Amino acid sequence: MSGLAGHLATGATTLCRCWALRRADGLVRGFTDHDGPLAFDGMEFRPNSGMSASALAQGTGLAVDNGEALGALTDDGITETEIEQGRLDGAEVTVWRVNWADPAQREVEFRGHLGEISREGALFRAELRGLADLLNQPVGRAYQARCDAVLGDARCGVEAGQAGFSFERTLQAVEDARLRLDWPDAPVPGWFARGRVEVLDGEAAGLSAPIRDDRQEGARRVLDLWRAIPGLEAGDRLRVVAGCDKRAETCRAKFDNLLNFRGFPNLPGEDWLMAVPSAGQGR
Repeated sequence: MSGLAGHLATGATTLCRCWALRRADGLVRGFTDHDGPLAFDGMEFRPNSGMSASALAQGTGLAVDNGEALGALTDDGITETEIEQGRLDGAEVTVWRVNWADPAQREVEFRGHLGEISREGALFRAELRGLADLLNQPVGRAYQARCDAVLGDARCGVEAGQAGFSFERTLQAVEDARLRLDWPDAPVPGWFARGRVEVLDGEAAGLSAPIRDDRQEGARRVLDLWRAIPGLEAGDRLRVVAGCDKRAETCRAKFDNLLNFRGFPNLPGEDWLMAVPSAGQGR
């Protein structure tokens, strides 16, 4: 018997847990509950991160493995701004049980992603969801009058970055979820409603938010977002993408893309389903 199993069989163990946290933007960080740094698989796992885990509930069937991660918000660990910006949403998590005296002796204890994250003052609590959680996601299409594609994706076919649909501008002012841009020659008001804003630089680089409404006020364009973007500041560069209300008329007139429309505009509505025959009606 060798490796970690042999170490466990001795009865006198030197075990700890190591975490690898991979955000959606590709940033990977390592943490450990050991009192010293560890390294393996090309990653460094830092101590004193204030991150620990409760017992992991695991099974042999298709039930979702779950657990909970607890930690403190620190400048060199998980930060408050990082959580507010949503950069940890859905982050991949791998947890190892490691012999800290010989890190080559280790085994993967959990693999999944972060679920709901809550905060209590300087502490955070994150739900851990195993890989089987992906089986709970709905698949297939729903029959509906409006398109179910996302503007610019492969099913839509529209190049969202082409002229007329995507613009790069500098932010002049931000008031919570309201953005102001110097843009005297902007497209007609409402062009960006249901579109999105993508942040290209600054502290909020890589984040985006959907646009609720847009209007022209003199030489400035005013964009109202559905939610504020934490860390966004005047002077940041933005990409503003046109909006689509998912109607067939919009797909034809605004994007000239009716052949790729992914809805069912001629689907009978609820009024037709409730209709009943009556005397005197023709065929």
